[in-house]
Amino acid sequence: MNRSRWAAWLRLLAGLGILVALVWHLGSDAFLAGLRRIDAATLLAALALGLLTTVFSAWRWCLVARGLGLRLPLGGAVADYYRALFLNAALPGGVLGDVHRAVRHGRHSGDLGRGVRAVVLERTAGQVVLLVAGAVVLLVRPSPVLAPVTRFLTSPAVALSAAAVGVLLLVVAGLLRRRRGASRAERALRTLLTEARQGLLARGVWPGVALSSVVVLAGYLGMFVLAARVAGATAPTAELVPLVVLALLAMALPLNVGGWGPREGVAAWAFGAAGLGAAQGLTTAVIYGVLAFVASLPGAAVLLVRRSAGLRTERPQFEFEERVLAEQGASQRRA
Repeated sequence: MNRSRWAAWLRLLAGLGILVALVWHLGSDAFLAGLRRIDAATLLAALALGLLTTVFSAWRWCLVARGLGLRLPLGGAVADYYRALFLNAALPGGVLGDVHRAVRHGRHSGDLGRGVRAVVLERTAGQVVLLVAGAVVLLVRPSPVLAPVTRFLTSPAVALSAAAVGVLLLVVAGLLRRRRGASRAERALRTLLTEARQGLLARGVWPGVALSSVVVLAGYLGMFVLAARVAGATAPTAELVPLVVLALLAMALPLNVGGWGPREGVAAWAFGAAGLGAAQGLTTAVIYGVLAFVASLPGAAVLLVRRSAGLRTERPQFEFEERVLAEQGASQRRA
């Protein structure tokens, strides 16, 4: 078993370990209570929020792809994004759907590498907006739960580390620009930096990328707040938002099973520290996970429709090949 496969299994085991620890300490009632409280109106609201976030996420992908010179119609991007969300939610790891849409678009566009990098940049843009928004919320919204996190983010060590990383990136970019005959890794990094400017920072790209990322983040926050209300949380929304942001930031950790794991752990800790109860935080995260999965279900329909269309396309071709082989065999026998 190679190193990457070992790392994937370790990430899955870490996510499972978090869930097992939560069940051990809080019991299974928090999971079951979340499932019992979901009704039809909540599912419809989740589908509506999922439509909003998926359309704007697909638009962001289109903008990045077009900035890199790749053609990507919005309708096809929405369908591919829905399918990727469903695969991310249904399969372990939480990223296999994104890998699939990256490879598929790259092959269809005739440039596999650039298609993959377009998805990487698109996902990076969303994570950057989440990090920036999270930092703003942690700094602006006072909360005893966030005090340790705020002190860490505003500490001189973090500021100096961020400045050092920025200076290092500028130095590396300058050296790569001046140096000729660079190695393969250096050429790849230079290509990535150039495409990042084209796909994210170009004048006709970055406003749309920023707007779509903000709308997507607002949709995620709205779904998490909806989950908290269904779970019985009565705290003001302004008090819930910092806790929700922490849970969303935890989802970026590659230690989950289809998105489950760190999100539930951080939600339980944050709600408990805020005096809302760790069990309620876990129930909120469980409801959010179910709603997110329901919001991705149109992707299952896309998967089935395209699979059926592929089989209908392959069947006539198979019958044609059989007929050609039969005719060739008959002609050979006559000869």
